[in-house]
Amino acid sequence: MATRRPLQFVLKRICRGRSFSALPERRPSSSQELINLEYEYCAHNYHPIPVVFSQAKGSCVWDAEGHKYLDFLSAYSAVNQGHCHPKVIKALLEQAGRVTLSSRAFYNDKFPLFAERIKSIFGYDMVLPMNTGAEGVETALKLARKWGYEKKKIPKDEAIIISCCRCFHGRTIGVISMSCDNEATRGFGPLLPGHLKVDFGDADMLENIFKEKGDRIAGFLFEPIQGEAGVIIPPDGYLKSVRDLCLKYNVLMIADEIQTGIARTGKMLACDWEDVRPDVVILGKAIGAGVIPVSAVLADKDIMLCIKPGEHGSTFGGNPLASAVAIASLDVIIEEGLIERAAKSGQEFRHQLVKVQQQFPQIVKEVRGKGLLNAVELSGKALFPVSAYDICLKLRDRGILAKPTHNTIIRLTPPLSMSMDELKEGSTALHKVLEIDLPKMKQQKPETVAPADSEVCDRCGRNMYGSSDKDI
Repeated sequence: MATRRPLQFVLKRICRGRSFSALPERRPSSSQELINLEYEYCAHNYHPIPVVFSQAKGSCVWDAEGHKYLDFLSAYSAVNQGHCHPKVIKALLEQAGRVTLSSRAFYNDKFPLFAERIKSIFGYDMVLPMNTGAEGVETALKLARKWGYEKKKIPKDEAIIISCCRCFHGRTIGVISMSCDNEATRGFGPLLPGHLKVDFGDADMLENIFKEKGDRIAGFLFEPIQGEAGVIIPPDGYLKSVRDLCLKYNVLMIADEIQTGIARTGKMLACDWEDVRPDVVILGKAIGAGVIPVSAVLADKDIMLCIKPGEHGSTFGGNPLASAVAIASLDVIIEEGLIERAAKSGQEFRHQLVKVQQQFPQIVKEVRGKGLLNAVELSGKALFPVSAYDICLKLRDRGILAKPTHNTIIRLTPPLSMSMDELKEGSTALHKVLEIDLPKMKQQKPETVAPADSEVCDRCGRNMYGSSDKDI
């Protein structure tokens, strides 16, 4: 009988002599130890608020020391249903015990049910499943180009995608080629050709570019509400104007509902606020309830079937585990009335935030939002030398977790299941930070740099917004 070799010996042989040390027996126990480990061994592509999630349930999060917080970020709207929703976790565990992955080389018994559920809820003929939001956007761009060449007869390699200034659709090379964010683009060129920009909310500018280049424009990609830009809401009627223009000039209307969809704004899709049906819809984040990455591109057959077998795909897209989770996630939204709840709770929450603004009019420039997608914009000059990030650190100290987008905007996107009392805790904490903590911070923090409320875009030369810390 052959002598059994220790696993470490086998690994050394497989890896051609590379040495392996035994796994550490002690698990780091403190938040600071864990933060230090991540800093040492992880790429520095994020600047997190220093809180370590150890447990979460509903609207609440506990750190490694057992301190409790209310989550007003919801993983950038990925946890609309609340953390670890029991129905979603039950679906995850049941499916994990049966089969988790088939790849699309074979069929599985969950993805067809997910596809059917998507059709019944959103009304589009077909779905193309992916995993992350950025993958969903890339899929929609490929689909639009393919449709443009096959159906619109755009000359080879001349298809154009129009997007909006201050957009955020992810960080892949294709997506940052549409970006106005210098942090996303500097040092990553050359950017991909075939992209042009218009101002978000300006239907006249959109029509002008359609008139000029409409025969080569395949699609117009937009967020119904620009989340990363600071919850920027377009003028009333803008989405309907976009729908009319896209029909008039035979351009695909492509809605990125990754952050705004799945009930976040008080409608299942933010486009529903104007009863608009885009040609292509991109879903992500909350469709997986914060449990597993799921994204999906929706379109009717005349568009979707432009992509043939072998032209696009994903090993994990449509996997049975993700499909089971997504079905349960959508069921929770509908069964628990989270669409209506987001609309009602959001209105009350903004009312609370406006009261804070009225008490600190020199500091709070604007409160804006729809449903439970909200933002408080602060005056950079009034804050200086304090930043929105500093304000979020003080909110953390008061048990509220939020994150800035750009230097002066705090995005507030709690789980849709958050109670009215918990929402009140959030607005009360902001009031206390501005009243008690901000004056102290302004005295203690050195004035090392001048305040900056704007940033010149490399792409167009215009002032766009303050320097940002974007962690989506």
